[in-house]
Amino acid sequence: MSTFTTRHRTLGTAALAAVAVGVLAGCSGGVTGSTTEASGTFTFWDPYPQYDETSEWAKVIGSCAADAGVTVERTGFDTSDLTSRALLSGQQGDSPDILLIDNPAVSTLVEAGLLTSAGENNLEVGDVAENILGASVVDGETYGVPIGANTLALYYNPQVLSAAGVDISSVEDWVTLNAAIEKVVASGKKGITFSAIGTEEGSFQFLPWYWGSGAELTELDSADAVSAVQLWTDWVSKGWAPNSVINNTQTTSWEEFLTGEFAFAENGTWQKAAAAEAGYEVIPIPAKDGGAAAAPTGGEFLTLPVQSDPSRYEKSAQIVSCLTSTDNVVDTDNSLNYIAATPEAQQAQLAEDATLEPWIEAVNAAQARTGDNLGTRYPVISEQLWTAVQNALTGVQSPQDALTAAQQSVSAG
Repeated sequence: MSTFTTRHRTLGTAALAAVAVGVLAGCSGGVTGSTTEASGTFTFWDPYPQYDETSEWAKVIGSCAADAGVTVERTGFDTSDLTSRALLSGQQGDSPDILLIDNPAVSTLVEAGLLTSAGENNLEVGDVAENILGASVVDGETYGVPIGANTLALYYNPQVLSAAGVDISSVEDWVTLNAAIEKVVASGKKGITFSAIGTEEGSFQFLPWYWGSGAELTELDSADAVSAVQLWTDWVSKGWAPNSVINNTQTTSWEEFLTGEFAFAENGTWQKAAAAEAGYEVIPIPAKDGGAAAAPTGGEFLTLPVQSDPSRYEKSAQIVSCLTSTDNVVDTDNSLNYIAATPEAQQAQLAEDATLEPWIEAVNAAQARTGDNLGTRYPVISEQLWTAVQNALTGVQSPQDALTAAQQSVSAG
């Protein structure tokens, strides 16, 4: 096992490329140095600048720090900024004691040699659902503990479906979903909206359909993959989805859905409160042949970056263990709108809020984008995927040609 001090190395090209990965599962970013004193002040960086010191999130961090006998200096950064700051601070030997980082960025920081493993710090991860934990596993070693998870599902407007004579229980696969959308459009309403923007956000939204077809990220030009791109392309060409999806973010597509004109919208856990207020409901995204499609896991992992003073890890690990305890996840951390990462905590959440059932089902069917040991290869694959989708939706290429070109680019890289 390598030591804490020798694992820090120069940042590689692949890791720099992976900085571009942004996670769109609904969290965002302040600024401060990470220098700490031996006085018992520990630095903590997270992607939640929207939460100030009066928030429940800040209070639970303070409580966990107090239990460990230390104080915490917390800084929230924008998600897109946090990874690059973490990489730079690591290169300079000035990393925060605790880093809460977007899940696809974990492998980037591991490749750069900037994170210690859960095993090195005796952090317990055995109860974490395997599909959630997968984002922090690199070469069989785990490097973080999830604070929770979110994912995507299919929201629907019951009034629009009822007026079109559609029973939501009939929507079980792509054929029945298409039948429902066709009825809605025939009734004078709009079918479905989503985000197909040419960024990681577009890939994030496309992956449930891609994985739901049976396709794998190691073979972008498979027949299953083509069927998924064809599905979206048909929706747009038939007018079942608006042309605006090509530039839609998850926020703008949600704003379209809030007009009350659409039957369906693909979006995430973070919209569940707004959906409830609007009277919308949700089902897991259906796979091509039925069942819940695997959507990508969103959410962040608590990690312990490499420190020059190894004695600091013990207190940091205590804080992480406290933050990820079932009581804190269910009672306090749930202000983050996450589904818990362990079955025990999920059941506790469900006992308090029965409306979480479809989201727990969706999270349990989800999978990590960097899973299958893709690690820092994922950003390259993702960029080619969203480019192929964009080319197909705009008519520049057929779905088959777009994906063939995407696979060729990945292979050449």
